[in-house]
Amino acid sequence: MKKVTIGGVPEHFNLPWYLTLKNGEHKQKGINLRWKDYPGGTGAMCKALREKEIDIAIILTEGIIKDIIEGNPSKIVQTFVQSPLNWGIHVAHHSPYKTVKDLKGTKAAISRYGSGSHLMAYINAENHHWDIENDLNFEVIKDLDGAIEGLTNGSADYFMWEKFTTKPIVDRGIFRNIGNCPTPWPCFVIAVREDFIENNKEDLKTILNIINTTTADFKSIPNIDKTIANRYEQELEDVREWLSITEWSQSLIDEETIMNTQKELHTLNIISGVVNYDRLTYKL
Repeated sequence: MKKVTIGGVPEHFNLPWYLTLKNGEHKQKGINLRWKDYPGGTGAMCKALREKEIDIAIILTEGIIKDIIEGNPSKIVQTFVQSPLNWGIHVAHHSPYKTVKDLKGTKAAISRYGSGSHLMAYINAENHHWDIENDLNFEVIKDLDGAIEGLTNGSADYFMWEKFTTKPIVDRGIFRNIGNCPTPWPCFVIAVREDFIENNKEDLKTILNIINTTTADFKSIPNIDKTIANRYEQELEDVREWLSITEWSQSLIDEETIMNTQKELHTLNIISGVVNYDRLTYKL
């Protein structure tokens, strides 16, 4: 049986993968698909792809584009979540900051450099017309637990993370959400190491077919809202709101989206230049 390792964040977006694994759908096709959680997010998964810890990653679009341009030998083979990611902007509950504009020049907690929390701080700064050079400062905190510690003890001032994932922390009175910053592009893509693509095209097609069948009907699964609420310790009304604005994809990200995303990242000096569509993607 072919062993394949896949990585992703332990969040509700990836529940479709859990369901296919729970049902043993890959094993029926001769594939031993092993899931690995990456609480540290996109930066940690980029490193894991480079070091061949994983074959496939469910990863933020902006993060993997940046890392492929910087030499990660991987390709985007499909969009996973078509809708934008709604990044909540959080401060400690006791923080003196009340609005996003109060955060100008303060320190952002980020999971690691090159992560979504890092790159989206630039997008947020641009949205508020801050000076990118002087108004952004960073403190590396590794993951959500590190952010709780960092904001609480004052080593960082704000933290950007998917707002529904952090909602329970807000509800418990640890964080306050003072704003939101949606991505200007589809949020999650499926990236695969080039050497794995080259040697395992049919297995990869099988894996994508299984997940695409699940995501196409995901919202119609009976009581899926209650399942998500229980598994991720979220309020049912928050889960229903999240489901209403989230759309999965079963196709490869298009060239226009890739080029527009790169132009935005280049404008912010996050990437050194814009590369061809074929450099970043692979159509199976």
